[in-house]
Amino acid sequence: MPSDYKEVDYNWIKELLDYPRALEERLGVFEDTSEIKIPSDPIDRVIFQDKAKRAIRKIAQNKGHILMAGRPGTGKSMLANMFKEVLDKSLGDYLRPKEAIVAYPGKDKNHVRIAYENPVVIDKFLTALNCEIDAASESVDVFSLADQIRSARKVKIVLLGMTCLSAVAGVFFPPAFIATGLTGMGAIFMYMQENNHKVQEKIQQEAGSGRKHDLKHLSDMVPEVLYDPRKDTEMMARIAEPSSRNMKGGFRHDPYQSGNLHTPAHKRAYLGAHAKSPIIYVDELKTLIKMGYMSDLLEIMQNKKYILEGGLNTGSGAADRSENYLKADNIIVACCNHDTLGYLQNEGDGAFLSRIEDKGEIIHMESAVPENAASVKQVAQYIKQEIVNLGNEFQEVWGEVIAREGYESVRERSAHIFGRRLPADFKLKEREFSRNAVLEIIKELRCRASDGKLSGILRPINGVIKTAEYEAILENSPRVDSRHVKCALAEHLSLEGSLSKEISAHKKYLKKYISSMTDSIGYVVGLAVIHSKSSGQMYGQPLPIHCQVNVGVSDKVVAPGKMGDIAKAAAQNVRASIKKVLGNIGAPYVGYEMYVEYIQAHGGVEGDSASVAMDIALISDFVKQPVNQRYGVTGSLTGDIILSVGGVTEKIRSIMDPELGMEGACIPWLNKYDIEPLLINAENEYIQTGEIPGIRIFREEGRRNPFDIYFCKTKYNAYEILMGLKREEVESCMAARSRRDLEFMQNMHTPAPGAKPQDSAPR
Repeated sequence: MPSDYKEVDYNWIKELLDYPRALEERLGVFEDTSEIKIPSDPIDRVIFQDKAKRAIRKIAQNKGHILMAGRPGTGKSMLANMFKEVLDKSLGDYLRPKEAIVAYPGKDKNHVRIAYENPVVIDKFLTALNCEIDAASESVDVFSLADQIRSARKVKIVLLGMTCLSAVAGVFFPPAFIATGLTGMGAIFMYMQENNHKVQEKIQQEAGSGRKHDLKHLSDMVPEVLYDPRKDTEMMARIAEPSSRNMKGGFRHDPYQSGNLHTPAHKRAYLGAHAKSPIIYVDELKTLIKMGYMSDLLEIMQNKKYILEGGLNTGSGAADRSENYLKADNIIVACCNHDTLGYLQNEGDGAFLSRIEDKGEIIHMESAVPENAASVKQVAQYIKQEIVNLGNEFQEVWGEVIAREGYESVRERSAHIFGRRLPADFKLKEREFSRNAVLEIIKELRCRASDGKLSGILRPINGVIKTAEYEAILENSPRVDSRHVKCALAEHLSLEGSLSKEISAHKKYLKKYISSMTDSIGYVVGLAVIHSKSSGQMYGQPLPIHCQVNVGVSDKVVAPGKMGDIAKAAAQNVRASIKKVLGNIGAPYVGYEMYVEYIQAHGGVEGDSASVAMDIALISDFVKQPVNQRYGVTGSLTGDIILSVGGVTEKIRSIMDPELGMEGACIPWLNKYDIEPLLINAENEYIQTGEIPGIRIFREEGRRNPFDIYFCKTKYNAYEILMGLKREEVESCMAARSRRDLEFMQNMHTPAPGAKPQDSAPR
């Protein structure tokens, strides 16, 4: 039969061995990241998102809207910050509001008027107005009884004069002394009256020294400055949960609504982001949908103005509103995930997306980018940026301690934190990444993607870089080496990664137990992955599968357990593939019950990547040939052809632990490039079994503990590796089994005279 492989295929596999050298050439020549320079342009500090960066520069030029859609950790928030910085440096002096926003009393107590004024002019006006009101309130007349005191004094003087005249007249005419007595008593009374007025005047003046006029009705009419551009200079407003209150503004509750002390509406007014901020950044657009603000936003984006209204339907401020419009010419920068984007496409026939595209662009963030010279160098740049950020964090937290007490104190304090003695020359200072450490990060990014790409979900990598830094710092290593990165990767697991680690430990003992207790017929080690929703990473794990083929019962596939629709369809496809083989070789098909069991896969199975493993297990049981339990297998079976599947790199990594006892794996030919990251920092060589090419990776230094990976194009290639049978041998065994089963079925239906019917089919 013609071979499945050509000479060019073998050359392609041999070329894979050159990948580590090619990667180093792409990375460039440097010893460590101290030789890497960070771009001065803030947008260029965001890596991988070249398409998004080009769009942002164009939008910044035209002052348009942006919607960035992509998975968490791809750099949406960083690009929004960079967009603000670029606009600030280029058009910031023009985009920032120049006028203060002032609220005046309106036509009634529930209405206000909005005006835009020069802040210097309105300051002078309000200062003068407040001074006049203060002066008027303090212009209280001083309490005085001067008129009464003056009248009493005049009467007193007249009576004293009359007393003196009557006393002189009494010398010559004695009855005149009667008048002297009367006028004297009157003078004394008026003297007492004068003093009484003076005392009353003094008491009243002292009691009313701080008294002012009540001019609240005038103070309530003084305009209120709602926004002063000199005090609020931030160009971009970050809104977590967009609503009418924080986006448009409104009127606060009146604490003095009783007792005739009402606070006027313009004194209770406040503004939201639309009126104050040139750029509005909504980090998670899903919250805008959740809060029900979409319709208001669409109207404001269209009209670029809005009426300020009260917030709640009841309570103080509900009926308050402005008589004229507020300006709202904002640049909208929004971020969302793909699930939200799907909702926006249906909501109002995509009205929001239409507004964005009218004056901007919808940017799809790359979750994975092709590995090339540019993207590889960007990884090194990204690592350098994170090192600088870590150094700034150290300086922010420990800078004062270092300046006052020196590094010796930092060492002692750090020893208390980590609970162990640290080297005498320990310094809490960031370390540069060595070249091999950078290669390990690139390797990890390749492993987290597929199709020869680097993962663009970088947020989880930040934690890996920092953990590797701490490993080097605690070891007091001059640089971060590959071993530090490997240690960080082992520790820095997501929730799904920790779960996968526990499951893998269980699977390891389960596999050893099954291998020791069975003849390996019908058993195969499949490979599966768990996807992390938070980091986007895939975690591989072995998936033991057991299959049986029984004759003389119903013709169907039985696959119990929590199997998804795709996995069930894959089982049916495998059954159809076996029937096709029997038809091609002219063997009779008598009807078989095919039983598929994913051993202890309690969480369920979905996908078609185990279809090749199912086929091998079924054929193994059909022809009674044991399967090599030291090899794993993955692939999607279509007829006789094995197609590519996802997560191959992680699947292989999951069984490369020497403690598991695995010696190799069979993977689809189309996934050959997923092996490239496993060759980084590892010795390897080309191998070939029969016509099937492969690569041997040595898991330990000194070319020890080999692990063989074979690239299979058809299921017969996998048969040869796992069962040691070539295509002709498999088909011959299948035909012989089918004929025996046919004879058995015929004998069972037409038994010989006196013969007892058999109870079961031959096994």
